[in-house]
Amino acid sequence: MAEAPSAHPGTTRTDSTASPHDSTRSRRRVATAATLASAVEWYDYFVFGIAAALVLGDLYFPSGSPTAGVLAAFATFAVGFLARPIGGTIAGHLGDKRGRKPMLVLALTLMGLSTTGIGLLPTYETVGVAAPILLVLLRIVQGLAVGAQWGGAMLMATEYAPENKRGLYGSLVQLGVPIGVITANTVFLVAGAVTSDDAFAAWGWRVPFLAGLLVLALAFYIHTRVEETPEFKEAERKLADSEKAASAAHSPLRTILREHLGTVFLAGGSFAVNTATFYILITGVLDYTTRELDMEREAVLLVSLCVSLTQLALIPAAAALSDRIGRIRIYAAGALGLAVWAVPMFLLIDTGSLLWLAVGTFVTSCFLSIMYGPQAALFAELFTPEMRYTGASLGYQIAAVLGGGLAPFVMVLLLEASGTSMAVSAYIIGLAVIALASIKVLAGRAGSRS
Repeated sequence: MAEAPSAHPGTTRTDSTASPHDSTRSRRRVATAATLASAVEWYDYFVFGIAAALVLGDLYFPSGSPTAGVLAAFATFAVGFLARPIGGTIAGHLGDKRGRKPMLVLALTLMGLSTTGIGLLPTYETVGVAAPILLVLLRIVQGLAVGAQWGGAMLMATEYAPENKRGLYGSLVQLGVPIGVITANTVFLVAGAVTSDDAFAAWGWRVPFLAGLLVLALAFYIHTRVEETPEFKEAERKLADSEKAASAAHSPLRTILREHLGTVFLAGGSFAVNTATFYILITGVLDYTTRELDMEREAVLLVSLCVSLTQLALIPAAAALSDRIGRIRIYAAGALGLAVWAVPMFLLIDTGSLLWLAVGTFVTSCFLSIMYGPQAALFAELFTPEMRYTGASLGYQIAAVLGGGLAPFVMVLLLEASGTSMAVSAYIIGLAVIALASIKVLAGRAGSRS
């Protein structure tokens, strides 16, 4: 089976966006647009996770057991992840054939509409069983949107990047995750601070979702302003011309499934521990500390916000280092760190102390950042330009399903079944072992082509 991994900085640039007309100004403009797109998209996606941990169980899945309500809410949270590979596959196929920007604009539009819809959705008490059904459907649309978004934003940044700065430029899109977390936590903190508990449950939680309307404004901006950039128009024309010259029937998805499926699954296996641990931190730990350890909601959200702020520096630093010494080396170090720190992290959280919660989650976020920084460039370099959107998106979204989507749900089940947070630590360690094994194989394939 023919493989296309390079996974090393400094590989020969063969993508269609390389142009003598590239300029620093246009690169910055495209990178800024891609970063903003990523940030607002992830914000919309994360407010659901926070709301699921705090209020959605009671409002949309009423039952006699608080645990059952949380499980139902987290199951709905996971549904969005199941839709992500579908969104990534459709957008990847069309993005590889028609261009990156149109798919990014479509993803932003879908996310803005679905998130706003959740903010306006009546509760179970008002419309009965229709409420959770509509909530699940809107969550599926969110999943389709974020699945489509990542590949488009990532490729807009990395394919415009200078030869020796792909990791750094790709990390700008990755910054959308901590920016989304910070913004989502901040809006929830403000909503909780200006409302009583009853008012927050009645309408305060809706405010963060209604901010999804801003995504539509950004989609319009990218559609009208980024398209006017001469370099991006030229890239789209070159992509279209190369497709026509190669074959009118060219199918990036078919090529990936026939020739590079192993690389896709290895990419997904290498990243599942990162996305699982991340969602355990921002949703599972929020539920665990407030429901089981009786810690204050606002205090835990503030810790999560502060920890996310540190990622704004750590992610680009790790990416820049990967431009110098290699993606695989940095990526593997982060995965190893997550395996080693999984047990100490929960021992610190279990103290019920805000200080130790901050320490435990901060160290974890450092290892997450070490992996996440070079990940965009690494996944892009695993595939050639004509199949890059499809291959990178599928690898990323498979990891999201195996790790992130199920992680909060699995965490609650493990805590209920075992009575100890060490079961969650074991879950993280198991995923880290899979990641390290996958990384080792990817490194071997990359090395065989060096």
